Amino acid sequence: MSRLALHPLTLDGLVRVDRARLGDPRGFLARIFCAETLREAGWTMPIAQINHTYSAAQGTIRGMHFQYAPHAEMKLVTCLRGEIWDVALDLRPASPRYLHWHAEILSAENGRALLIPEGCAHGFQALSPDVEILYCHSRAYAPEAEGAVNAFDPAFGIAWPLPVSVMSDRDRGHPLIDDNFKGVAL
Repeated sequence: MSRLALHPLTLDGLVRVDRARLGDPRGFLARIFCAETLREAGWTMPIAQINHTYSAAQGTIRGMHFQYAPHAEMKLVTCLRGEIWDVALDLRPASPRYLHWHAEILSAENGRALLIPEGCAHGFQALSPDVEILYCHSRAYAPEAEGAVNAFDPAFGIAWPLPVSVMSDRDRGHPLIDDNFKGVAL
């Protein structure tokens, strides 16, 4: 069995990655990233940046963030501690699933990751307290290319599973889309 099993999901290019854990009495070893395996899912660039976030409170929401081309990025999101409801939102105007979303539960226990393609916004809600997330990015953060949409925009109808306990003012203030929103062309 491969150490990373790829499972395509409802949005084009969105892939759940299941990790095989090799365990013994000491604990386990799990592969976080394998360029050779992830190439099959569309990841063709080196890792440009790795970020680590901590969310203290259950119910915390972060998102919905993305970068515009030419800095559009893929993300491989892994939950190292706790449990999250991880959401990808398709913002690619040419996609048949434009403005649709998909969510997966990622946890330290299930060892799953979500590979989010370029042109999708990303966010999550902490389902437990003390959540730690590791993000591998295919491109470095570019402030001039930063984009975000409102996590509560009725145009998407994301069904967040818990009441919001904490959310930054910045994330709460992201705009609702309107007729001027052109999506994320790649």
